[in-house]
Order: sequence, then structure tokens, then C-alpha cells
Amino acid sequence: MIFKIITGFLVFLVVLALFGRFRFPGQDRLANATCPKCGRYRIGKGPCPCEKKKG
Repeated sequence: MIFKIITGFLVFLVVLALFGRFRFPGQDRLANATCPKCGRYRIGKGPCPCEKKKG
């Protein structure tokens, strides 16, 4: 009985590890959505607040 529980747990861990290796769609797009200067996420098509002219 304990052998079945341990085996099931190990199979569950292997499935989780394989699932974690998948590349989810949209990851590259999220990485490119950050500002190269300050690292903040840009929302919309406008410039980042750090690139706007002050004054």
C-alpha cells in the first residue's frame, strides 16, 4: 500500500516537472514588453514614462 502511494507521488512529481518545462505562448511577448532603460512594463503603444520629455 505504501509502495503505491510513493509511486503515485513520484509520478505526480515527474508530471509536474515536465509541465514546468513547457514554453507557454506569449512569454517572448511579455519579455519584449519591458522598457529597455528602466525595466518597467509598457502598457499600450505609447512611450514609457521614463522616455517622456520633462518640463
